[in-house]
Amino acid sequence: MSRPGRQDRPAMPGGADAWDERSGEWPAGAGASAEPGPKPPSAAETFSGAAHPRTPSAPVRAAADSGSGRSRRPTARRGAADPVKTLLHRHRELCERAVDPLEIAAGLEAHGVTDRTAARFRHRDVFSLAEELYARVPRDGTPLPQPELLRAPRVRADWVLLTLLPGALGAAVVTGLHLTQGRTRLLVALGGLLAVGLASRAALRRGPLATEPGAPPWRTATGTRACTLWLLGYALLGDGLLNAVVAGGPDDLPTGVPDGPWPMAVAPVLALTLACAPAAWCAHLLTAGARRRLAGSRGLEDFTAAARPLLLGAFALFLAALTGLLALCGAVLDENAAYPQALALGALLLLARLLTVHHHRHAPALTLGAAVAVEVAAPALLLAGRLPGCTVLATPVQTLVDAWGPAAVPALACGTAALVLLVHALRTLTQASAHAPTGAPG
Repeated sequence: MSRPGRQDRPAMPGGADAWDERSGEWPAGAGASAEPGPKPPSAAETFSGAAHPRTPSAPVRAAADSGSGRSRRPTARRGAADPVKTLLHRHRELCERAVDPLEIAAGLEAHGVTDRTAARFRHRDVFSLAEELYARVPRDGTPLPQPELLRAPRVRADWVLLTLLPGALGAAVVTGLHLTQGRTRLLVALGGLLAVGLASRAALRRGPLATEPGAPPWRTATGTRACTLWLLGYALLGDGLLNAVVAGGPDDLPTGVPDGPWPMAVAPVLALTLACAPAAWCAHLLTAGARRRLAGSRGLEDFTAAARPLLLGAFALFLAALTGLLALCGAVLDENAAYPQALALGALLLLARLLTVHHHRHAPALTLGAAVAVEVAAPALLLAGRLPGCTVLATPVQTLVDAWGPAAVPALACGTAALVLLVHALRTLTQASAHAPTGAPG
């Protein structure tokens, strides 16, 4: 109510009083020097409705505001801010596109929200917090797709056959090398390498070893492929090259003959191509088991404790399968199976692929590059030691080769890199976010 003879004008609230619900501007024609209006009602009076017994409805106020063209002032804050509502606004996109509360839980973990953080929001764990966020998101009634997070990946015939293709082509190439001579042998080797490379690429594009949408940058993918090809090439020719350099050579190019001046290690490379199928099955078991444990977990720490032995079990299963393949190929081809370097390389390639599939691409690129650098440096330092006054450069590699043989270089390089990736995988692949569609990028 205004005094007689004075205009009813809204004014700046005093103290903690609320803004008037009407427009905060002065009426037209009233200057700044005009006599101020009466003090607006207090917050208690506004809340109780004593000051404004009849409040216009929302549509009427909206029509009046739009007709006058005047902006409304912000309303008063009602007590303390809701922390869960703040979190909902911060991760609104994640909550709106989620088809299941577990997907929100995985996404929150990817953004650094832990069970301890959820306790500050008065929830016992991230899963309980995710359920509230999922319930608070308004739904328009559109049916949502079935949650993929709880569904274990199916075994499909296409990726099963594709993972067998590199090993089958590798066996065919080895058979062709044993049946041909001279120039034909060289053509068979080149054509076989190209065919095995294309088959391996096809196997990595389908099934458990395939990356999800959101491919890595072109430079990262190209660098990782180049490092992988170098490591496989070194497994085929590296030990022979290092032996030739230590003996004062190399004096000739590799001929492909096992007892030649630069012999090729065919058995370990063939075993690695055949191991593409066990690697896919181990990755499938890891993904399926992790999603089942994610559905039954009620906390991030519970899931991590359950996923860690699952990862170690899949890793050990692959190493056991690779050991059997190495023994089989060595016996069939009557060659040295080269267990240390082949097992180290197989472990490195498997862990790198698992991390890449689950959106952690930076660590595999670094470790693969470090292993390649060590293998490149070994013969380079031996050759540099032949220069006058540079003998000290070849001393570390020469000492290692004299003590453990040429196989020590790839075993040390790949084994150390695989150990680093295993520690990294135990920290990252045991998180819920690594096994959900909202996995964090690496």
